Amino acid sequence: MRPLTEEETKVFFQKLAQYIGRNIVHLINRPDDTYCFRLHNNRVYYVSESIMKKATCIGRDQLLSLGVCFGKFTKTGKFRLHITALDYLAQYAKYKIWVKPNGEMPFMYGNHVLKAHLGRITEDTPEHQGAIIYSMNDIPLGFGVTARSTSDCRKLDPTGIVVFHQADIGEYLRGEETLL
Repeated sequence: MRPLTEEETKVFFQKLAQYIGRNIVHLINRPDDTYCFRLHNNRVYYVSESIMKKATCIGRDQLLSLGVCFGKFTKTGKFRLHITALDYLAQYAKYKIWVKPNGEMPFMYGNHVLKAHLGRITEDTPEHQGAIIYSMNDIPLGFGVTARSTSDCRKLDPTGIVVFHQADIGEYLRGEETLL
């Protein structure tokens, strides 16, 4: 495990800022411990510094993961968030979208959020901004990128796309086939 380079940090924080804005500071400086981001096998892990120091005695080849995986860098240098980061993104999300019960399953099967499934949306949500998708019971279901702003959503027909799907909690079940 190594710290992120300056370029990697810039790309990673830009992606996080799309979803949580300036609340990145709250991820690092927490009251219980200081946390940091570390890179291992092109994956970025979120781990407390005390646990990270204890893991230094484990060799790189033996270490599989440490902490929570936030995502991975692609071969082209872009960063892709994983669903495992959802709990942390949901805590500090700037823009939230709630889907109706009839829209939960289509979203968790990997489909985009349609206007007909839209329950509520944060006021003044801009277009092409990261948003966290919630059920009407405030359970985080996943995240995506808004296709329309809040004002445009009001004028949209029921089959229009409101949020482009990025990741959802159903990926655990869909990805189980490939893991076995």
